[in-house]
Amino acid sequence: MSAVLQLTDVVRVHGEAPHQVQALRGVSFAAHPGELVAVMGPSGSGKSTLLTIAGGLDSPTSGAVTVEGVDLARLGQQGRARMRRTSIGYVFQGFNLIPALTAAENVALPRELDGVAPRQARAEARAALEEVGILDLADRFPDDMSGGQQQRVAIARAVIGERRLILADEPTGALDTETGEEILRLLRARCDAGAAGVLVTHEARHAAWADRVVFLRDGVVVDETGADRAEVLTEAAGR
Repeated sequence: MSAVLQLTDVVRVHGEAPHQVQALRGVSFAAHPGELVAVMGPSGSGKSTLLTIAGGLDSPTSGAVTVEGVDLARLGQQGRARMRRTSIGYVFQGFNLIPALTAAENVALPRELDGVAPRQARAEARAALEEVGILDLADRFPDDMSGGQQQRVAIARAVIGERRLILADEPTGALDTETGEEILRLLRARCDAGAAGVLVTHEARHAAWADRVVFLRDGVVVDETGADRAEVLTEAAGR
């Protein structure tokens, strides 16, 4: 089965000599339909860089990134933005909600920008908010919500529409344990329905929801195995 996401020999270098930092060093990575992949590793290992490159928010210094067979480098900035509105759902650590828009308006915005009629976009947004358990907050503004509530709005925005690839950077960081489990269950269900998911996490219990764990260290994939090994990998990193 063809991969939804494919990174091939991706290198990402920040800065210029002699102060260059290699965030990724020849990383090859794939996520297939129906698969949730957890990416783990210590701070500074390249996890978030991998995710921003996978979502077309950053470009590799060298190597190739394809989403559903499309080379992101060939799309240009506008083409990548359109793919993020239609095919890629991205959950940021910092929420990235627009303060002047309500929860429903934030969630509906990608659909409206892609030409969906406002009434339909708002209906889809309310359905997504219901899916993450906060439909009652549809008309509330981000500044009137807790961090956990804002995170759930961000997740609803990431899963609205027919997203084939869902990228989540520590999506449960602002949530209590019970709500975090609900969100992981939602991501798992989306993957079971055919999407590909990539989950960056520090928590072995969260990685246990994944089909596969990719472990990064110093910008290199050092292990790739089933989710049952997540706790072992985390303990090894600590040592």
